[in-house]
Amino acid sequence: MCGIVGYTGNGPAASLILDSLELLEYRGYDSAGLALKDSETGETILRKRAGRVQDLRYLCDFGSEWFNCGIGHTRWATHGGVSNDNAHPHRFGKVVLVHNGIIENYLELRDQFLLSDRLKSDTDSEIAAGVMDHFYNKNPRQAIAETVRYLKGTFSLVIMFEDIPDVIYAVRNVSPIVASYTNEGTMLASDVTALGIHAKQYMPVPEMNILELHKDAIRLYDMKGNPQACEFIDIDWDTSRASKGNYPFYMEKEIMEQPETVMKTIKSRIREGHIDLTADGIPDSILAECDSICAIACGTAMHAALTAKNIVQSRLRIKMEVECASEFIYSDPILDERTLAIVISQSGETIDTLTALKYVRSKGVRSIAVINVKGSSIARESDYVIYTDAGPEIAVASTKAFTAQIAAMMLLIGRMAVVRHALKPGEEKSFVENIMKLPEQITSVLDRRRDIHVIARQLLEAKDTFMIGRGLDYSILLEGALKLKEVSYIHTEAYASGELKHGTIALITEDIPVIAMVTQTKLISKELSNIREVKTRGANVILFLREDIDVNEAEFSKVFRLPAASDDFMVIPAVTALQLLAYYVSSDKGLDVDKPRNLAKVVTVE
Repeated sequence: MCGIVGYTGNGPAASLILDSLELLEYRGYDSAGLALKDSETGETILRKRAGRVQDLRYLCDFGSEWFNCGIGHTRWATHGGVSNDNAHPHRFGKVVLVHNGIIENYLELRDQFLLSDRLKSDTDSEIAAGVMDHFYNKNPRQAIAETVRYLKGTFSLVIMFEDIPDVIYAVRNVSPIVASYTNEGTMLASDVTALGIHAKQYMPVPEMNILELHKDAIRLYDMKGNPQACEFIDIDWDTSRASKGNYPFYMEKEIMEQPETVMKTIKSRIREGHIDLTADGIPDSILAECDSICAIACGTAMHAALTAKNIVQSRLRIKMEVECASEFIYSDPILDERTLAIVISQSGETIDTLTALKYVRSKGVRSIAVINVKGSSIARESDYVIYTDAGPEIAVASTKAFTAQIAAMMLLIGRMAVVRHALKPGEEKSFVENIMKLPEQITSVLDRRRDIHVIARQLLEAKDTFMIGRGLDYSILLEGALKLKEVSYIHTEAYASGELKHGTIALITEDIPVIAMVTQTKLISKELSNIREVKTRGANVILFLREDIDVNEAEFSKVFRLPAASDDFMVIPAVTALQLLAYYVSSDKGLDVDKPRNLAKVVTVE
């Protein structure tokens, strides 16, 4: 959640750190701060405050361009409320640090090391600084190693010591840190996005290793002080895509990028009309030998898994369970050696999903991760990885990452169907053709986005909205409801429309907006019957349906026709329309579309 940046070199540290922190604003935060070290005097200056990075810039107008070493932080409050004192960095004795994560035993450490009288904040992070200062005796790596022995929880700690100029240290447990060389020095961050245009490669810092950033060197040590090899990964996405360009919000830009990102995800995995996962290193045997699938994810990624479940069970006729990652290890899951685990995460750092992955691997279950960020913790922990190639996604509400996840899952399902002989050669050809049409179908929806903007205006005054559908339509409406509620703050729920009579229809009142989705051939008559049930209660029904389905449009408040495709493949044009609907409602209400209140892009604390 929290954003971390560190820089040491010959460039202006303050402006570089502030610019990079702004690239991490999507992670969600309530305060920001930085610490700058003067290499000549050894003085460390702290500037921090509740509010935005832009507010922090005003506190740095003191000739800070002359400082060439510093660390910065954007905080999402966990321990301690939102205040200037609780903002990072924290200084305790000769230690200045920033922290991402949660120190679970901070109260015990406070008492054990007699820190209470010297604390200036209510945070667990300042206590970590106090413990490190206790152990510090001119040997920074030893102090770090001694400190982390006492810490329980997840953490990324980035540290400067008052008497060591121009060197930044870091250590992590679960919470991510990446490091890179730049043209004028070295840099670290909690997310590769913050490296922006400054780097061509980055190194994911391994857990429980100590990183040293020098002006001209990156060094890595284990906890015993032994040097370790630094392994770098190419940054293979266009860093300019992390800017908004001419769009008012990242969310709109990322919605509009979906034809490109979906095509990039699928094109390299289609060869001569066949699905080929060879470059991903996924052997056919792992797809052929499993008896069941357990998909694990959170939020939007879980909706991608739920969508895939419908297709897996209809196409492959094998059992697939979708598990909420935050509940998984507490639900006594039933796994065996013939279960295939699929974990899905945009960032590859979602703590609940990572914890669940470690659990399934401890049970001997093989795993495939569907991830967007190379070198991320989940990618490194999984047996196999399919990268979605969506590039940096900055808006908190996921859009292009979701459709790329669906495309990747389609490829995985298709290959499984081939090796398990559930698809005959002619059927595989049709399946591949449908996948290859997805970018064109997304474009068809985007080209008519003004029609969706008109529909969105009907929701601006709504306090409650319902979405109804069946089968795959219901699965995709779960994602549509999440998008609308998280960016517009309208209470929105998706319901399997066949369940309306079992209680939910009591909530339908006159003039309440109901969004209905009808795209599945075998369910058309049943879905239309359910829609008539809510219409008789006075609901205003907004209908999204496949263009080849015949209805009397005059019966509905608004109708948007989606490009026709095979039933399984309607989910991507359908969700594109729902993403646009949520975006326009939020932007027309004058909300901060990219940074919904109380939300963070990357959830790295449980």
